[in-house]
Amino acid sequence: MITSDVRKITSAPEAVRARALAGRLTAALGAPGAERARFLTALTARLRQCLGQGGGELTLTVRQAGPGAAAHVRAVVRPTPPAPPWRLTLACSDPPVRKPPGLEDLDDTDPGQAVLAADEETAALLDQLEEAERQLRLHREELHQTNQGVLALHAELEAAALTQRRLLDAERAARGEAERARRLLTFLADASAAVTVSLDHEDILRRLPELLVPEHASHVDVWLYDDQEQAARNGPRSAAAVAAARTDRPQHAGTDGGGAAWTEDLSPGGTEPTGPVLSIPLTVRRTLGVLTLTAPGDHFDADTTVMLLELARRTAIALDHALRYEQHRDTAEALQRAQLTDLPATEGLRLAARYLPATRGLNIGGDWYDAFPQPDGSLLAVIGDVTGHGLHAAVIMGQLRTALRAYAVENDSPAQILTRLHRMLRHQQPNLYATAMIARFRPGDPHVVWAAAGHPPAVVREPDGSVRVLDSRPGLMLGVPLPFEYEDHEAELPPGSTLVLYTDGLVERRAHGIDPGIELLGKTLAGLDGSDLDDLETCAEALLKPLVHDPERDDDVCLLLCRTAPPVTREAADAPSCRQPAQVRPERSATGRHRDGGQAAGQEGGSRRPGRL
Repeated sequence: MITSDVRKITSAPEAVRARALAGRLTAALGAPGAERARFLTALTARLRQCLGQGGGELTLTVRQAGPGAAAHVRAVVRPTPPAPPWRLTLACSDPPVRKPPGLEDLDDTDPGQAVLAADEETAALLDQLEEAERQLRLHREELHQTNQGVLALHAELEAAALTQRRLLDAERAARGEAERARRLLTFLADASAAVTVSLDHEDILRRLPELLVPEHASHVDVWLYDDQEQAARNGPRSAAAVAAARTDRPQHAGTDGGGAAWTEDLSPGGTEPTGPVLSIPLTVRRTLGVLTLTAPGDHFDADTTVMLLELARRTAIALDHALRYEQHRDTAEALQRAQLTDLPATEGLRLAARYLPATRGLNIGGDWYDAFPQPDGSLLAVIGDVTGHGLHAAVIMGQLRTALRAYAVENDSPAQILTRLHRMLRHQQPNLYATAMIARFRPGDPHVVWAAAGHPPAVVREPDGSVRVLDSRPGLMLGVPLPFEYEDHEAELPPGSTLVLYTDGLVERRAHGIDPGIELLGKTLAGLDGSDLDDLETCAEALLKPLVHDPERDDDVCLLLCRTAPPVTREAADAPSCRQPAQVRPERSATGRHRDGGQAAGQEGGSRRPGRL
């Protein structure tokens, strides 16, 4: 629906009535107040402009799409002089509450009423503006309160963030300290294991610099009071080391304190020229020496100082154990060497021996060998093994060796000597046992008489290279709480034969027993050539090499070689320089004991070489 109204504007009353018409029309159509005021103000200004230019024409047009739809008011002002028209459209956003009146119904207003009506419109607009200002003040106050709350919230958040940052920094620092402490404890544990695993004090002294340099110290020096050779090698000691030795307390020398309450700082005059040093006494039951460390930087921090003090304490314990062990070992080895006598030189027989102590423990045990002549001219070769290991076994071994020599003076047979040893051991050492084997050689006799007490069998290599084992059943071990009489056995031993006596450490292996070892010994002995047999020392080494190959043995090895003189050839017998008196073969009794001795064809020597492979 479209309605229009055209009015001539030639005077002020006409302009007032046109303006009033537009006001009533827009009010009736429900135009918004602010938009309506702008529309009417702009229209009034254009009408005033037209009056100043000689008049004009106003056209008001109402457009409405249908009943109940919002209407649009359009004002077009055309000045009387030819000029571009002015157009303005007002959209009434809400539909009118009642049917809009016709333009002819709104045209009865005089100018005075129109002015009054304009003032009312202005008053209504001012009320709206006042209400808007009031709402604006309320919103401004709410915004101010909101801003204050936001500012307070920001302040609280900033304070919380600062606190959280400080907590994170403290946590990070605590984690760093914990990680550093963990590294120090790990190093302390590893270093302690490295120094305490060894029983060689020289090895401990070598390991300390390897462990501490360069992370925890730039230089390490250990001063042992009893080591004169080391003192001469290292020269004069530092002032801190001397003060630590004098006061028996840790001493620190440097510009910055050591950081530990239990260290004493030297005066500035005592500062070492090489940098800060820390000297720690190595004290266990007594003070062994002083450990002196030079700082890797400009100072020792407190945690590192505490760790070094604890490491020094553990090193002192390790050194004390090592020095005591070395002292006991040297004593034991001296005792063992005293028991290993030189082998005698006897006619028609050559001897060679080896003793290898166990590489674990005190390097001393109950294995022994012996060889000595008897009053009747015969020679007894003895080998034995006392059960157990250590100093006590060596002492019992010495007692058995002495008793055996004493019993042999009475010219008893090997079996009778073992029987008397068995009785003695049962009486004096009821909880100790031993094995032994005695072989008796008579000059010129191609036989050997032997008796064994639970000992591994002897092995014989004959001149033709064949090997046999004297495997007659041995008697009980010495000391077993049973009465027992041992028996003599006789074996043929042609000239040029080699009899091998040994202890179980040579052939016994825990995983395989003793039989494979005896078999390997026989094969090794059979594989030797004549030159090896001529030199018994070489022969002994050749026998030990394939059998003793474990560097960590826990049992002693004892070996005794007895080689009879080879027969004299016809050419050698006819030679003037080689003629010897005729040999007389001694007679033997039923028990194997010789009633008289024969004259030997020559004088042969024996040798003994205890040692290690």
